[in-house]
Amino acid sequence: MIFILEDDDNIRKLVCYALNKEGYGAEGFDKPSLFWKRMNDETPQLILLDIMLPEEDGLSVLKKLQSSKKYEDIPVIMITAKNSEFDKATGLDLGADDYIAKPFGMVEFVSRVRAVLRRYEKTRNKNNVYEIGKLYVDSEKHIIKVSGEAIELSYKEYKLLSVLLEANGKVVTRDELLQRVWGEFYEESRTLDVHIRKLRVKLKAAGNYIKTVKNIGYQFMGDTNE
Repeated sequence: MIFILEDDDNIRKLVCYALNKEGYGAEGFDKPSLFWKRMNDETPQLILLDIMLPEEDGLSVLKKLQSSKKYEDIPVIMITAKNSEFDKATGLDLGADDYIAKPFGMVEFVSRVRAVLRRYEKTRNKNNVYEIGKLYVDSEKHIIKVSGEAIELSYKEYKLLSVLLEANGKVVTRDELLQRVWGEFYEESRTLDVHIRKLRVKLKAAGNYIKTVKNIGYQFMGDTNE
């Protein structure tokens, strides 16, 4: 989920529309108070933050995010009409990951969002946290979410997903999957297909991230349209 804190209704709605169209969950707020209230319920994978806001400015919001152990690792892109070197430098020095000045084109905007998410995805994978498209997996805490919704998996389904994610986009053969998931209780090949099918269903919008490589195995590729 991506949160947008922007008091301009037109820009906020346009950004949410563009991100939703690209397959990202997006939610907008016109006031910091509403934003902070929502942050208590869900931690986003990215925050888009305007500087000129009612109640408190975006730089103040950024300072609070960076000083919080709970929120300090969330990437932030500043979005503002201000484009002076001072404002840009201040935002970046405070911990922002990128800076986009208004007006901006949607193609470039979405591309910058993807770039920041990719950088953080690589870093978080080292800590056994995966954020790929609509899927969020924390391997250490055994948390799986799709579009912010918690997903319950059986042990075998969870193990299958973990093996595919650990492969980092590489194809995992059927034999390897069977061996690593079922071990000495090696099941017949059809069992693997049944579990993959169930896993895809449970992952809902992220189910199509699991690609079939005919006669070889499976790979986890994310959505190529994102």
